[in-house]
Amino acid sequence: MSSSDFTIESFTVESNNNDGVKLHTRLFKPGSTTEVKDKNFAIILIHPYSVLGGSQGLLKGIASGLAVNGYTAVTFDMRGVGKSTGKASLTGFAEVKDVVSVSNWVQNSLSVQKILLIGSSAGAPIAGSAVDQIQQVIGYVSIGYPFGITASILFGRHHKAILQSPKPKLFIMGTQDGFTSVKQLKNKLKSAAGRVETHLIEGVGHFQMEGPAYDTYMVDLILKFIQSL
Repeated sequence: MSSSDFTIESFTVESNNNDGVKLHTRLFKPGSTTEVKDKNFAIILIHPYSVLGGSQGLLKGIASGLAVNGYTAVTFDMRGVGKSTGKASLTGFAEVKDVVSVSNWVQNSLSVQKILLIGSSAGAPIAGSAVDQIQQVIGYVSIGYPFGITASILFGRHHKAILQSPKPKLFIMGTQDGFTSVKQLKNKLKSAAGRVETHLIEGVGHFQMEGPAYDTYMVDLILKFIQSL
């Protein structure tokens, strides 16, 4: 990928919650030589757990891959991460407000009517809680949703929101994910509303799947999902 294939711009997005939080946001756009697929559509990516060092930098590969394929993609550092102000929360509920704030900014600044939310690891429950709070969201992708028992101590209260949402959902997971077993994933998704797809990557662990080696693979899965929306 060369810089002519996509461009990156940085912005500061103010939280809508009058809490003074400013979110460092990056916009990945198709380059001058790339055909734009849908001007009314943007993809917002939500990074892994802030408390364990998650940041938007982990999603740069996927975001740039989507931009090269003609889609506008947005990453941002949730509160308390990188150049974003505020304080990270343990359970991710304050961060749901960050997702809503960035989605509102995308909608207003980029004149976008349709949004796809993608959450990676702990970003998946956070994004899942935001899905039905944002009218423009037309679909949801989870990369390694931590449904397991230990992770549920922190993120269990997020499960209901995404499972009850009627919006189309894709859950991507490695079969060796240390946070969630394939059985736990299937049991959870039995009760899910609307269209639910799963994609299991054989023999791959949680952090391995989130690594740059799988960025192109993720982009391909996301592009296929977008075409089905």
